[in-house]
Amino acid sequence: MKSRLLSGVIFFLLLMSCNTIPTTEIDKLFHDYQGRVPGAAVMVIQKGEILVNKSYGFADLERGIHVTDSTNFRLASVTKQFTAMAILQLIEAGEINFNTRLSHIFPEFPVYAEKITYGHLLHHTSGLVDYEAILPDTLTVALHDLDVLELILTQDSTYYEPGNEYSYSNGGYAILALTVERVSGMPFQDYLDKHIFTPLGMDHTLAFVKGKNVISKRAYGYHVDGRSVRLSDQSLTSSVLGDGGIYSSLQDMYKWDQALYGSEIISNASIDSAFTPWLENYGCGWRIEDYKGVRRVSHTGGTCGFRNVYQRFPDSELTIIIFTNRRDPGVQYLAENIADLFLP
Repeated sequence: MKSRLLSGVIFFLLLMSCNTIPTTEIDKLFHDYQGRVPGAAVMVIQKGEILVNKSYGFADLERGIHVTDSTNFRLASVTKQFTAMAILQLIEAGEINFNTRLSHIFPEFPVYAEKITYGHLLHHTSGLVDYEAILPDTLTVALHDLDVLELILTQDSTYYEPGNEYSYSNGGYAILALTVERVSGMPFQDYLDKHIFTPLGMDHTLAFVKGKNVISKRAYGYHVDGRSVRLSDQSLTSSVLGDGGIYSSLQDMYKWDQALYGSEIISNASIDSAFTPWLENYGCGWRIEDYKGVRRVSHTGGTCGFRNVYQRFPDSELTIIIFTNRRDPGVQYLAENIADLFLP
């Protein structure tokens, strides 16, 4: 009994320190994001409680709009966990499975697609040629997921025998988004809204399609070079949805984070499969690894005007989310510095 009481006291003291000490430390970590500069939004969640909710700098320098916890940032590759979740829902519904061949859904593919499964696509082991490596030099208009498909269809082979190696594939996730469309009969952005965002109350999260929907409270991307700051919001690949086209805020990502502990939109067994790595410790839209001996499930996101990281430590029910609207630097080191403040 005494040892249990002592453990309870220690936990209480740790919890108290987490609520009082880190705020100042976090402000120091984000010194470069304060003032009239492109900003950052930071949230720390533990056991369902928001311990830290901080915003710095500006979402829109031209209009003088500050970053808040309702500011919507482009998630970049953090999008992949939502694309994978849509596929897992279709698997749970019996529409496809991990062993379904790519050629079954896309018969127009060359013969090599007969060896690629949806398990390979989800876990970056398909060997599909990187679409960004084969973009034509004359490209002047933004690509969409269908354009990515057309580019990949021009290739007559894969990098390696599917399933034998790992190579991170943005194109594979564009194909997954198109799979959602073919199987469900709905545009990808509409499927996400109906089956993930709306059920979770993520009312301002969306896969952005110009002319089809509007990003509320939008953060614009910038490039900071010394004292120079210039708009760097979109590139020729920014309109590809499956690999990086979702916008969301801290407020909405809190709801997503908590849903991953339950079974609101998918069964616990399917969530567990998302967090089960294949090659190179990659699951379904998640990297699974140890951080200083603690299991970490995470993903980063980087594009021409945004750098983000979303880290979860499930055994401690600890989550760290960082969104920034600038091209560089990466922010994983900031998340790890914050994790060091909260992990035992």
